[in-house]
Amino acid sequence: MLKSMRKHAKYFYVLFVLVIVSFIFWGVGRVDNDSERVVLVRIGEDAIYPDEFWRIYERNEGMMRELYPDKFDEKMREDLKKRVLDEMVNQRVLLHAAIEAGISVSDKELEDAIVNDPSFIRQGGFDKNIYLRTLELNRMTPKMFEAMKRNSLLAEKMAKLVTESVDATPADIEGIKGIKADDQTGAILAQLRANQKKEQALRSYIEGYKKKMNIKVNEDLIS
Repeated sequence: MLKSMRKHAKYFYVLFVLVIVSFIFWGVGRVDNDSERVVLVRIGEDAIYPDEFWRIYERNEGMMRELYPDKFDEKMREDLKKRVLDEMVNQRVLLHAAIEAGISVSDKELEDAIVNDPSFIRQGGFDKNIYLRTLELNRMTPKMFEAMKRNSLLAEKMAKLVTESVDATPADIEGIKGIKADDQTGAILAQLRANQKKEQALRSYIEGYKKKMNIKVNEDLIS
């Protein structure tokens, strides 16, 4: 039971992290004068393009196939496509909300986030060569990456602001036979419940914010 709970909790966390990481590497796509480029989602002046979506989707599909090697079927594939697209849109919405709220990321915060990123750490410290090589493989300059990383941190700050006061209470796990809030299983259940409540609060906020934004989605492009 505990193994199963940890596994599923890990999945939802990893999916969110993958979307965040992809958001960093592929950034916010501002709609430009290239009218020939197909747009998957328009969010005000920003855009999500099909190639961005497929890069993120493929990372998540690989993880899902690892978690459910014998069960990943067409229905799960379609469900995953919808979830990934929703999360990508939600990240952009959070970014817009953060900017409107006047939230900022200092140069020190940005530097700390980059030098402490596990992707760029080798032998216990930040490896500049690995950093530059990773950006080069993604066809990015440090300036581009730093701008996108700053956007990611802004979205994370906004999400934290919305959810920081949400937590599980003993009442959330009362009534479950044989479970106590202070034992290992109870602690895990409490954490799962807290995560669920945070996710619900964040999604409610995002859905409310979307109502004042002009968002157009062309799902046929990924069907």
